[in-house]
Amino acid sequence: MKFIDGKIPIGWSEVKMGSLVKVGRGSSPRPIHNYLSENGIPWVKIADATSSMNKYIESTKQFIIEEGRSTSVKPGDLIVSNSATPGIPKIMAINACVHDGWLVFDDYKNIDKLYLYYFFLFFRKTLNHSASGSVFKNLKTDIVRNIDLILPDDLQEQKAIAQVLTAFDDKIENLQAQNQTLETLAQTIFKEWFGKYQVDDELPEGWRVGEIGDLTVIKRGGSPRPIKDYISDSGYRWLKISDATATDSPYIFEIKEHIKVEGLSKTTLKKAGDLVLSNSATPGMPKFLAVDTCVHDGWMHFPSSIVSNEYLYLLFLHIRPKLVQQGSGSVFVNLKTDILRYYETIIPSNQALKDFDKLIKPVFDKILNNSKQIQSLTKTRDTLLPKLMSGQLRVEGFKSNL
Repeated sequence: MKFIDGKIPIGWSEVKMGSLVKVGRGSSPRPIHNYLSENGIPWVKIADATSSMNKYIESTKQFIIEEGRSTSVKPGDLIVSNSATPGIPKIMAINACVHDGWLVFDDYKNIDKLYLYYFFLFFRKTLNHSASGSVFKNLKTDIVRNIDLILPDDLQEQKAIAQVLTAFDDKIENLQAQNQTLETLAQTIFKEWFGKYQVDDELPEGWRVGEIGDLTVIKRGGSPRPIKDYISDSGYRWLKISDATATDSPYIFEIKEHIKVEGLSKTTLKKAGDLVLSNSATPGMPKFLAVDTCVHDGWMHFPSSIVSNEYLYLLFLHIRPKLVQQGSGSVFVNLKTDILRYYETIIPSNQALKDFDKLIKPVFDKILNNSKQIQSLTKTRDTLLPKLMSGQLRVEGFKSNL
């Protein structure tokens, strides 16, 4: 950890993790498939942590039967992933069991639990460099016990640091919850207006059966080859499927990779506000772009449409389960352009589409505005995090504008 002038701040100490908290590891009944169930004890997987930016684990996708009960955790417990995607801290909001891909923490001595949570957020990159493993990195308990961390001697100062950062997280989580509610509302409205009709039903006057290709022009992105020769630290953003799966939001703000300017002629540049749809790896996933970016041939895009992007977005979500079933591919399902183009759909009247857009566009405007606030709050929190956790910024000198 880096300190001001290379010195530990006054009133802080450097301590081994193992002297502050008991570090344990989860466990798994074997073979695990014999214990999985449709209900029972929530079974925390790494995917439950990576699927949300929320600091809490509030639900799980899998469950185990009582006979498979392993390492139990309860609301308020801190857990940290030690494999697959190591170093992710989460706080339990439910009773559950965790497997050996999780570290569990107990018996705290002069360290605040929330402070420790934010320490792991701050220290995660360093932890990943300390991890080992040929397939997945494995963050061993001994590595964590021997971490040297600095922290305020005063427990109240630790709590104050955690409170400052929690204030940002609470605002972010409230906005995320609003967006989830708004998107659910938008999907419900779409189903009520359009999703209740099947192609064989009697349709309202002015409505007809057609194909998605009647609604929009469908194109695929492109990739310069070999792509490794064009990846760069700067240039044009380069949208990957992982950029889309990393966010719950309908909007993509963060794109990690770039390609050189020389690659532009062999790809497709899309603008902020455009809609894209994944066709490989995780197919059928619609996203709005919040920034300009180039898209490769794992994405479909829509240069012109007779319906709004909001309508297309909700339509793609509505038909996604059936759409993906028509894809092909031995490793990844591949959603071909023609499958989407010739997919049968109900085409509402122009008046119905206008009325729908008038109702639904303000909903997406609110989601976008909330998403921008989330980005701003996240950047501010991430700027404060290393300063607060290293003592460069002391809480007593921090004037909150929240």
